[in-house]
Amino acid sequence: RNDIVNASKKLAQMIARGEIQADQVDGDMFGSLLSTAGVPDPDLVIRTGGEKRLSNFLIWNIAYAELYFTDVLWPDFDGDELDLALEWFQGRDRRFGGRYGEEGENEN
Repeated sequence: RNDIVNASKKLAQMIARGEIQADQVDGDMFGSLLSTAGVPDPDLVIRTGGEKRLSNFLIWNIAYAELYFTDVLWPDFDGDELDLALEWFQGRDRRFGGRYGEEGENEN
């Protein structure tokens, strides 16, 4: 959340200085002010150790990521466990916020 707060402050300062208008702000502009600017958003987030929460991890960036939860602890998460996660991911129907049957639906 700290990254989102900092980006918001930068935007507020830009608006206050007259560099941009508030109605010019969009997701791309906001994302460009995050510490992860220029880094592609992840497609898959793997959470180990049985936790079912994200703990504020890349909260903006993972809006369309698939979330894989496993009870396996991080030190034990090996190549076989990664293969299981990737196999699960390959079976996902990635709609990026859309619904079944909408135009542009992933047919895979």
